Amino acid sequence: MSTESHGIATDASAPLWSRLKHAHHFRSKEEEFDACKIGMWLFLTTEVLLFSGLFCAYAIFRAMYPEAFRGGSHHLDWLWGSINTGVLLISSFTIAWSIRCAQMNQQALLKFNLAFTAFCGLLFTGIKFGLEYGPKWAAGKRPGSLYDYPNPSTPNEPVWWSVYYAATGTHLLHVLIGTAVILIMLARAQKGMYGPKHYTGIEIAGLYWHLVDLIWIFLFPLLYLIH
Repeated sequence: MSTESHGIATDASAPLWSRLKHAHHFRSKEEEFDACKIGMWLFLTTEVLLFSGLFCAYAIFRAMYPEAFRGGSHHLDWLWGSINTGVLLISSFTIAWSIRCAQMNQQALLKFNLAFTAFCGLLFTGIKFGLEYGPKWAAGKRPGSLYDYPNPSTPNEPVWWSVYYAATGTHLLHVLIGTAVILIMLARAQKGMYGPKHYTGIEIAGLYWHLVDLIWIFLFPLLYLIH
């Protein structure tokens, strides 16, 4: 006979995911699951508001300084931007697949997909820092008063770089946060915490990761494909 202790039924013969109990302030696992998803959707609306402000700034400054945006965008490598887009699209598939693996109790595939999604997040970050931010910053293509590039296309090009770093930097921060969350999910999956009756954490992480992917799908053409 199993008993409940700190949210876990103490039946050592059963897998951990089947022994997890809902929090005491919920009446059932279903109610807890629905509350978590609603809470995440509410949080994602605040994220949409955050990026909406950046998109509004982009629209205003692009209308004011179109030449600066065309000239600044010319310095971006659309190939690396395309590769990063592909990386995030693949990672959205693997995080969704990991949720399905948890539902089907496919533990090996669950861990593989979580690990691969985290790898994609780190790969995106490496490309962004090593192949985009680093060379541009060293060449003087910096935001605002830090701008020191010797051959600007227009005097207003620092405005473009301010928008570029603000938008992509905020997005990159979300990629890093999402990657950290997925690594935590992976560590918990290694302990057997996720299965057909308990996969809330992975689904919540997946919702966040899909938003990160969606934001980049908008940023990529707006920043990289102007010219």
